[in-house]
Amino acid sequence: MHSFELTSDDKSQLLVLARQSINHYLSEDRPLQVDATDYSANLQQLAASFVTLHLHEQLRGCIGALEAYQPLVTDVVEHARGAAFQDPRFNPISKTETNDLEIEISVLTPSQQIEFQQYEQLLEEIRPGTDGLIIQQGFQKATFLPSVWEQLPDPRQFLHHLMQKAGILSPVDGELQAWRYETLKFSEKELSV
Repeated sequence: MHSFELTSDDKSQLLVLARQSINHYLSEDRPLQVDATDYSANLQQLAASFVTLHLHEQLRGCIGALEAYQPLVTDVVEHARGAAFQDPRFNPISKTETNDLEIEISVLTPSQQIEFQQYEQLLEEIRPGTDGLIIQQGFQKATFLPSVWEQLPDPRQFLHHLMQKAGILSPVDGELQAWRYETLKFSEKELSV
């Protein structure tokens, strides 16, 4: 799979911008605007990302895109704001929470379709700890980032929970589709930003 190269400086810049995006929206009530051309070539590349927020080791928001459609720097700034204020599972972030927020960014490789006939074959195809997975049946679709393997290390459990997230009650052979991707993941904790 194509791996995405980012220097430690690129990663630090993205984490700082993600936090600025959240703080800017809290204080100004409008999105932070960035000009991608002000940043390195790596950050100007079209790339898909997810921004995950943790508060005291608990998930506090996660928003992202599966397909690359804008420069990485823009993608991260938008998704940081989205994770903080638009994740439907959580209330918007408050000012008092921002100091304790831990920001994690995952940059996705392009997804590749997994060929399989039956559900059991899909279970054999997925690579625990490595694969991010997208599943779709009809209009129902969901993804888990590779980091979810840390909570659900068993492929059967991983897939079961992903199906629940998508609202797929039972897989129909021939109708269920799946794609895999990998991520380059980094956080403030690792880089001490």
